[in-house]
Amino acid sequence: AGAETVKRAVELDVASRFQESLVCYQEGIDLLLQVVKGTGAGAAVRARGGPGDARAKLTFFSDGKYHKQIRIEENATGFGYEKLFQEYLTEIVSEVWVEDPYIRQVHQASRYSLYNFLRFCEMLVKGPCKVKTIHLLTSCDEGSGRSQQMSALEEIQQSLRNYGVTLNIEFSSSIHDREIRFNNGWMIKIGRGLDYFKKPQGRFSVGYCDFDLRPCQETTVDVFHMKHTKKI
Repeated sequence: AGAETVKRAVELDVASRFQESLVCYQEGIDLLLQVVKGTGAGAAVRARGGPGDARAKLTFFSDGKYHKQIRIEENATGFGYEKLFQEYLTEIVSEVWVEDPYIRQVHQASRYSLYNFLRFCEMLVKGPCKVKTIHLLTSCDEGSGRSQQMSALEEIQQSLRNYGVTLNIEFSSSIHDREIRFNNGWMIKIGRGLDYFKKPQGRFSVGYCDFDLRPCQETTVDVFHMKHTKKI
């Protein structure tokens, strides 16, 4: 029974029915653990995605943690923010934490980070989630870029306020990790943070506005689910 349930979970995972597959994985593992009960051994299930997502790898551990890894290849397209995040932005999401040291105006690898953060916020405003608070932890730009960074963040903050969303901004000189967390328990870690898109060829080139059409830089996306999401 456990093996059949896990098999069904894999089928649902390949069909991109992730929420249903998560339940089946958990039920299947619970059944399998009954067999190995008393041995102290845990259980894990790994599954490769189907043809449309051959780079995805899913792991569900017996300690209640879910892990999915997606490898975005160099120059790949079709990985806009909606593609990565919408699955986890359920209606109960009301609070979001963004930790990224390079949400600033001028940086050799992140010249568009502030616009990318704005695009991420626009996605949250559109729903279907009901986000009321966004917490941003980033680092201060240095030199002349600092005033540009502060001005842009304040403008985003004011604009979000018009939509009933509060943006709390904190700065740290020591952060290095990049992760995004939702108060429904989902956590997404992207190797390059929100700035995994390549520079557009021009302001009037395809992909400038639609991120699904924008070529990406190679990076890894790790998705976790835990019983409790700690604040940054």
